[in-house]
Amino acid sequence: TFMSSKKYLRGFDNDSGMTILRIGSMNLMLHGIESPQFYYMDSLSKSFDDEREYDVILMNPPFKGAVDKGGVHPTLPSDTTKSELLFLHLILRALDMGGRAAVIVPDGVLFGSSRAHVEVRRRIIEENRLDGVVSMPSGVFKPYAGVSTAVLFFTRGAQTKDIWFYDMAHDGFSLDDKRVATQENDIPDVVDCWQNRFDKGFNDIRYSRIEELRKILAPMKAERMELHEEINRLKFESALDGNSFASLLADAESRLSNIDSRISLPQAELDRLTRQFWVTKEQVASRANKYDLSASRYRQVDADAVYHEKPSVTLERLARLESVMLDEINELKGLLK
Repeated sequence: TFMSSKKYLRGFDNDSGMTILRIGSMNLMLHGIESPQFYYMDSLSKSFDDEREYDVILMNPPFKGAVDKGGVHPTLPSDTTKSELLFLHLILRALDMGGRAAVIVPDGVLFGSSRAHVEVRRRIIEENRLDGVVSMPSGVFKPYAGVSTAVLFFTRGAQTKDIWFYDMAHDGFSLDDKRVATQENDIPDVVDCWQNRFDKGFNDIRYSRIEELRKILAPMKAERMELHEEINRLKFESALDGNSFASLLADAESRLSNIDSRISLPQAELDRLTRQFWVTKEQVASRANKYDLSASRYRQVDADAVYHEKPSVTLERLARLESVMLDEINELKGLLK
């Protein structure tokens, strides 16, 4: 832990807000750090000039903020005032060679198309090693902020090859302002996958299970499509003669509910297992992608087929409806004679 190894580990932090400085310093002292090195300073300012100083940087920089260009350190880019982009450049400056960083960023950093957005992603990927991207759902920072976020993991000075991704959907709490604890939590799986991302045995077991689940789900999904077709037909027939087909329709809908229940558990497991995936550097750096790091851009999702009635059947039913309408019109005409 930090406390047991503090004589070997030096920690530093800056903040431009006195309230956070006091809270952070008190928190460190309560946890046994008697002389916290927590400074009242704007890390983007000209007064903070640390370069190649740190082995590890963990950061949650301000989101959606803008800074005064005149106060920014000259080593940082002058073509943007977005704090989230400037902090990424700051991290690259402050890390020692081989130093590692984990940074929480708003998802706009992942896909922003401005020159400043593309350039910071290019620097991380081309001049350093982007180790991983964890995309998080909107709501994980509620009630304070509802923006979608991601965590970038990168190493200063190394070379990017394949990039590890995890498309997280649940963090163990509801994604509304109440943040109530829930059973759905991807964080243990994120940690497990990250720690074993280079373990061939771990990944082979995972991929084998994915294929097994797909084989289990395929016949059930085919049966579900057949039931949708049957229900669609019975609803049409019920519209013409409800009494004759009501029980058949109720039975088909009951069977559909049952098959949906049988599908739900293996489908949930499949969704979780496919949240981890790898993308090549070449794919990310292509002209089409422009270093886009959105998980949704690369993740292969097994989309369920949506039932659509055949056009020929639809036309046949329209003809039947027209025939019924003509019969009823003729019957009304007979009553008028």
